[in-house]
Amino acid sequence: MHERVLFRNYSNGEMDTETRGILEFEGLAEKSAGIFSSRRQTITHYSAIAGKAEVQIDYEAILSADLPNGLKKGEKLQLQGKSVFEIQEDKILVIEDYS
Repeated sequence: MHERVLFRNYSNGEMDTETRGILEFEGLAEKSAGIFSSRRQTITHYSAIAGKAEVQIDYEAILSADLPNGLKKGEKLQLQGKSVFEIQEDKILVIEDYS
């Protein structure tokens, strides 16, 4: 992971989360881990061209806490999406998640 890693999450066509730098990304990952009692990501397709990789993902998780959007603890979350990675200096520089 590049020390200047940029992460963006897009949901329903709108960006709802952005971090800049490895410390912010690490903080988001730690916070997110506490929201779910289990998570599973299944890669359904991938491609790579000129320093970029795109991965299609089926995502499934069980919530361990109530969320502000109305989802409740114990509910199952299922999404299909993709992650796009940009590589620079042999490290991941940009991660964009779409669902």
